[in-house]
Amino acid sequence: MKAIWTGAIGFGLVNIPVKLFSATQASELDLDMLDKKDHSNIRFLRVNEKTGKEVEWGNIVKGYKYNDKYVILNSSDFEMASAKKSSLIAISSFVDEKQIDSLHYETPYYLAPDKTGVHAYTLLREALAKTGKAGIATFVMRHKEILAVLRPSAKVIILNRIRFAEEIRDPGELSLPDKQDIKPVELSMAISLIKQLSSDFNISKYKDTYTAELLKLIKAKAKGVRLKEPSMKIVHSKSQDLMEQLKASLQIKQRKAS
Repeated sequence: MKAIWTGAIGFGLVNIPVKLFSATQASELDLDMLDKKDHSNIRFLRVNEKTGKEVEWGNIVKGYKYNDKYVILNSSDFEMASAKKSSLIAISSFVDEKQIDSLHYETPYYLAPDKTGVHAYTLLREALAKTGKAGIATFVMRHKEILAVLRPSAKVIILNRIRFAEEIRDPGELSLPDKQDIKPVELSMAISLIKQLSSDFNISKYKDTYTAELLKLIKAKAKGVRLKEPSMKIVHSKSQDLMEQLKASLQIKQRKAS
């Protein structure tokens, strides 16, 4: 793996030299857009919406619409507003990892120690695991300040970019039901069904079947083979009564177990 950022973790007076690596990779196929007539690649043009003419990169500026007028921004404006370059992942506090809502999590990265930081890295990783805490930190990457959480996972410390509070939309804008209409017996049966279907989470059980099937289709078409179009199977409930649906669900699970 190639490091995308090099610096150090800092907490208190401790500095741990580290390298940052991307923890994820795309699973979808890289598809090109082609002209239906001759399969030529499609180019995207930057077009002036008034004249319909293509605009060269050198003539393009960025602007923000404010009070119905565009305020044009140049490179020095972005430099003035951007965070000062720093090589430090500065941990400001440690929190209970369970307190961080999954809604805030964004992009995951791996942190690996430099040769001179192995011992301190291991100490931080083990201390986080022992206490169940996560470090809240900020650092600068590509001239942008990033809020992050550091947490241990097996032998690695994972850095997750997390969203700022102002980036989370208020669910209060939605029309959501409260729990006053739920009958105790319905809740009890729903809990029983959840318990029956409960298991340990194992991510390796879940595969990107769409990408695999699409690649299978591509290989078949390349050989001139036409695959049979799959039919969608729709399962209809025999009853619209919620209690009856819950009972039937419990019975299905019991039959499978016997």
